[in-house]
Amino acid sequence: MADVAIDMTYGKALFEAAKELGRVQETLEEAEALSGLLEQEPEFFEFLSTPVVSAKEKKAVLAKIFEGRLSTEIKNLMFILIDKGRVRHYPRIVRRYRYLLNESEGFSAGTVFSVIPLTPDQVGAFEEQTSRLMQKKIKLENRIDRNLIGGVRIFIEGKVIDASIKGRLNTLKELIANN
Repeated sequence: MADVAIDMTYGKALFEAAKELGRVQETLEEAEALSGLLEQEPEFFEFLSTPVVSAKEKKAVLAKIFEGRLSTEIKNLMFILIDKGRVRHYPRIVRRYRYLLNESEGFSAGTVFSVIPLTPDQVGAFEEQTSRLMQKKIKLENRIDRNLIGGVRIFIEGKVIDASIKGRLNTLKELIANN
C-alpha cells in the first residue's frame, strides 16, 4: 500500500509542476521516453536503484549522460528518487502521471491486450466501441499477450472485456461442465 502512495505522491507532484509550466504533454513524452530507456537498459536501471552506489555518484552519472537532454522537472524528480532510494518506482510514477493527465482531459485509460501489435486504426476502433459501451471517452494502450490464442482482452477501470478466443473457449468449457 505504501508503494501506491509513493507512486501517487510523486506522480501528482510531477503533474502539478508540469501543469504550472504549461508543459504537461511534453513532460509526459519525456518521462515515458526515459521510462522506456530504463526498461531497455536494465543494468542502468539497477545501477540507479542499488543502495551499493552512493546517491552522489548516481546523480553525477545521470547528469553527465543526460546533460541538456532532460528537463529540469524530470532531472529533479530523478535526483529526489535517487536521494530517497525510490528509483524503482519511476515507471509506476510515470503511469500515475499519465492517469492524471487522462483524467484531467476527461478520459479513462485502459489496456487492450492482443497476440500481435494492433495498428493505430484498430486501436482507434476499439477505443470508439469501448467508449460507447462505457459511455465515456476511452484511451487504450496496446500490449502484447502471447497467451491469447486470438481476439483481444480489454481492461478499463477494473473491468474486463474479454473478446479473446481463449475467453470464449473457457466460457464454452464452463457451459459444457455445468450441463
